[in-house]
Amino acid sequence: MPIPQSWRGEAFNQSQESENRIHSDAVAREYGFKGGLVPGVTVSAYLIHPAVEAWGLDWLGRGRASVTVGKPLYDGRPFRVEVSDATERSYRAVLIDEEDVECATASVELPEKLPPPPEFRGDPRIEKGFERPAGTREVMEGRRKQAMRALRARWDGTAGIVSYLRDASGMPEPLRADGGGHANPANLLGLTNWALAGHVEISPWLHLQTDSQNYAPIPPGSEMVAEVAISDLFERKGHEFVDLDVAVYFEATREPAMSARLRAIYQMRRG
Repeated sequence: MPIPQSWRGEAFNQSQESENRIHSDAVAREYGFKGGLVPGVTVSAYLIHPAVEAWGLDWLGRGRASVTVGKPLYDGRPFRVEVSDATERSYRAVLIDEEDVECATASVELPEKLPPPPEFRGDPRIEKGFERPAGTREVMEGRRKQAMRALRARWDGTAGIVSYLRDASGMPEPLRADGGGHANPANLLGLTNWALAGHVEISPWLHLQTDSQNYAPIPPGSEMVAEVAISDLFERKGHEFVDLDVAVYFEATREPAMSARLRAIYQMRRG
């Protein structure tokens, strides 16, 4: 089994026109940043990239990752991912920008056995025309106490984060069209963002951390459903945080594809 390696890249903000305006230059600067932030799921994918390069479909089918984004990464800026403690089944990584600032860290593993998957609940789905309330603390508390609705998703290689690199030809083979075109880590982790923003109207907000477990590669044409639950809400230094559990299943079989816990700031303190 190959051992994951360090690598270098150029940051790519695919989401400048996103509903989450923290990815736009103007709004990000209002909150003290230098410009629009590269999405947290994209930063996470940069740290997971060595796993997909080394372990391919094995990692997409059973890989585990814990990623924390601590500092912003900006579009077009060079970065390096330094891999340490690497073995045939695990590694640690840190993403460092061109100013030698540590922006994010990760612990990545290829377990020999899959843990038990979350049980499919069959939650009612969000339908077209669903009106999202503003994501206030009161609303979020209500969402925590009541069952949240499931959301549909589809991977066809044309929607969502299709590539976490500006030049998609540099993606690992299993993620390229000529290698199977499977859903990439940024798109998969992006489902946690979508699960949150699909229930409440929030902007700007910050993706901070994910702990994820893969259960199967997701090929093009896959119809999926994501079941969602809030596990915690808390305030820290004027920011409002949410921990969100998301389980993604194949629609047709109800077999698991991924489970993840997202930590995000859904209401940001200015300044």
